[in-house]
Amino acid sequence: MRARGRRSVDGCVRIAALRAVSGKAPGPARYRLFCHNFVIIRSDSLSFGVSAVKQIAALPYRPAVQAGDGSVEVLLVTSRGTGRWVVPKGNLGKREEGHAAAAREALEEAGVTGVVDPASIGSYFYRKILRSGAGRRTEVLVYPLAVTTELPEWAESGERIRRWCSPEEAAGLVDEPDLGALIRSFRV
Repeated sequence: MRARGRRSVDGCVRIAALRAVSGKAPGPARYRLFCHNFVIIRSDSLSFGVSAVKQIAALPYRPAVQAGDGSVEVLLVTSRGTGRWVVPKGNLGKREEGHAAAAREALEEAGVTGVVDPASIGSYFYRKILRSGAGRRTEVLVYPLAVTTELPEWAESGERIRRWCSPEEAAGLVDEPDLGALIRSFRV
């Protein structure tokens, strides 16, 4: 491996380019590295200088009960820490497909099962607050889930409240503007 670097104003060495050659890769892989508080962070997408952590979420939906016009209702749950309205979301397990992880999170956090679409409808970003108090930029891929069963009790039923509402109402209840836009534009 070869690296070229120069010393920045704060005395931290910034690596301009790192060339990694793998016998399995068809050609050299290029990464840009940045030094942040003396920790080297690899970044494939260079927004804000730090790569985003990836999570997955389910957008549970069902036909609107009273409308009868083909519209849908979406399900929101409260977060455990702050009681904000959110979609069921979490981390991707090792060797787990995104849509399968989204279905798992919907069952654990909202007590619903159904048919999940293997294609994400989009993503949104939010700042995840860590135990240390630091914030971390997180990208969440959202998978629609057509709800077939709503359980009366589930793993986190004592810690969360669920609420069915129109996409327009749900978009107004969530704090993340990108998630609101994604919910507002959702069509079956």
